[in-house]
Amino acid sequence: MVQIDFFNEKSIHYKSKSESLYHYTKDGVYRYSNHWGRVANCRWNIEGIEDYKNQYYYVGYANWFSFFNLDSNRKSFYLEVDYNRGISKISYKLENDSAQNYLMTLDFAFKRQKEIKSLFKDEKWARYYDVTIEVLRKRIIKKLINSNSPFQEIKRNFKLQN
Repeated sequence: MVQIDFFNEKSIHYKSKSESLYHYTKDGVYRYSNHWGRVANCRWNIEGIEDYKNQYYYVGYANWFSFFNLDSNRKSFYLEVDYNRGISKISYKLENDSAQNYLMTLDFAFKRQKEIKSLFKDEKWARYYDVTIEVLRKRIIKKLINSNSPFQEIKRNFKLQN
């Protein structure tokens, strides 16, 4: 996310049909818009907003190297989790990335991200386990981001282990 007044002093290189504004540089692109997520054949994710509202305008920036082919059927995506902030982020595996992350399709990554969000949001489910919620969350999330096992099966297996 960039300061909302960014476009006050910058030229507009492109204006979309939906009124989004774009300013291009040699390093990347700035975008002023009230809609983020899937846009045409891109997926824009704006970071730095705690309570995102689709009707509000924000300015975002993306480096050119952050753009990649959005082939949602290829297993090219993985999840990173910030346990302290209670959020997860979908990342794209670059060709030169040597990390050994569990790769998944984009649709599956979004499904997992939604499941992780529910683990951080709700705590009622954890009262049936004999482990603290922090420990349990980390264990379940680690399994979620490293396998294709169904969410309910993962939770059930942890319950059986306790």
